[in-house]
Order: sequence, then C-alpha cells, then structure tokens
Amino acid sequence: MKKKGNILIGICGGIAAYKICQLVRLLVKNGYLVKVMMTPAATEFIRPLVFKELTGQPVYQKMFSLGNQDAQHISLSEWADLAIIAPLSANTLSKVACGICDNLLTSVVCALTSSKPVLLAPAMNEGMWKNPLIQENLFRLKKIKNYTVLSPERGELACKTIGIGRMAEPGKIYKKAEAILKKPKS
Repeated sequence: MKKKGNILIGICGGIAAYKICQLVRLLVKNGYLVKVMMTPAATEFIRPLVFKELTGQPVYQKMFSLGNQDAQHISLSEWADLAIIAPLSANTLSKVACGICDNLLTSVVCALTSSKPVLLAPAMNEGMWKNPLIQENLFRLKKIKNYTVLSPERGELACKTIGIGRMAEPGKIYKKAEAILKKPKS
C-alpha cells in the first residue's frame, strides 16, 4: 500500500485516550505513517507500549531523553503532514492557545509552520468545556487558519453526568483528517 502521509498524534491526559487506539489502527490500516506523542498525564490513562505496537514507531514522551540529542520538537514538527491532538485536555488547549511550551507536545505544536494543519479533538467535563476561559482560548485557536476543531459531543461523561464534553468518535476524527489532507494547499 502506498503511504498517504505522515500523521503525528498528540495524546493528552483524559479517559478518552483509550479511543485513540482505534484512530491509530484506522490511520495505519489506510496507509498513513503514524507517530505518537504523549503528555505525562496521558501515560496515566494508557501505556505508551500500546501505541508503539500499533504504529511500529517509538512513542515520544519527553522533550529531552538520554542518548537523543536531536531537537525532537523540531524534527517531529518537520516530519508531520498533519498533527492531531486527541483527546485535547483543557490544560493543553489553554497552553497551545497561549504559546506555552512546557512539554514535548506543546513545543511540537508551537514549532509547526502555518502550512501544517492541526486537528484538535477536545474532551473534558461539561463544566470545563463551558468555562469562559476555555471558550476564549478555543476562540483564539479557531482564528488560526491551519487549526480545525472537532467540538466535543453530548453524551455520558466519565464523571457519570450527561453533557457536552465527549471527544468526537475515532471514525469522525479519521474522516476529518482525510478531508484536511486532501484539501489543496493554499
């Protein structure tokens, strides 16, 4: 199968992290080369080994690691044709919107050129999602041309309430990623 493109997935801490296994499988099955970055909080929900096995690639977790002297945030940002952050936590959403680069994922996103598309799939409690500060940060990101936001859906949340905050389903994220990559570059 011909390789269709390089997709870099950033996984933040949240119960929806387990759904990213399905997204990775869809992408790999359909000819994409996938690399995964995880925030420290993400590794509390799902182990990096899962993504190493699904992608056949190392999983990136730390800005600097022993024996790796290259600037990973630059090499990963140059490698990617598309970056997907899913689930996108309120914490990382706010860091990206404000240009805070305190971990590998946020540094890679900041290093992406404006020609590189970024697909965001937020997931959080409804109270967090509706918080005016989160909405303001979301508005800032939506104004940036290369950012696309797949808003969370309504349903049962991890906190056992019904509301808006569920991450878009992996199939929907996959379809949006394909559509973004098929768009002619401007």
